[in-house]
Amino acid sequence: MNEEAIKFDDFDMKILTAMQVDSNLSQRDLADKVGMSQNACWRRLQRLHALGLIRGAHSEINLHALGLDLTVFVMIRTRHHSKEWSDAFRERVEKLPEVIDFYRIGGEWDYLIKVVTRGMSGYDAFYQKLIADFDLATVTGFFSMEAIINNRPVDLGRLR
Repeated sequence: MNEEAIKFDDFDMKILTAMQVDSNLSQRDLADKVGMSQNACWRRLQRLHALGLIRGAHSEINLHALGLDLTVFVMIRTRHHSKEWSDAFRERVEKLPEVIDFYRIGGEWDYLIKVVTRGMSGYDAFYQKLIADFDLATVTGFFSMEAIINNRPVDLGRLR
């Protein structure tokens, strides 16, 4: 997708903003919210999907209610930077179900992993699977005590 060639107007931004907040809006409600006819809004929505700007629809699940009460931000530093090592590490992390976000980052650390699990014993089990037979220089976890802002919609108005 060539971002430079894609043109957006205020209606597109209103649709994207509304979908970030509630992707379960009916076509009628979405059209009303952005000030368009239902058919015009539907065509815009289809275009935004086709361009890859809207990818899927998700529901926010109360993880604490399911017993997933511990969020850990795991920082990793490695001695290895080859493509082969990186591919193997990515494959390992992608298979761990506790991982909900995974980033390769710049700076002092190489990777950031967001883990959600059941308590400290759940994190320890994750940690043991992560490091088993894998050469990692440093692994440290930062334990979340409270989510102050979580999954905040991006302010698309600032793009105009």
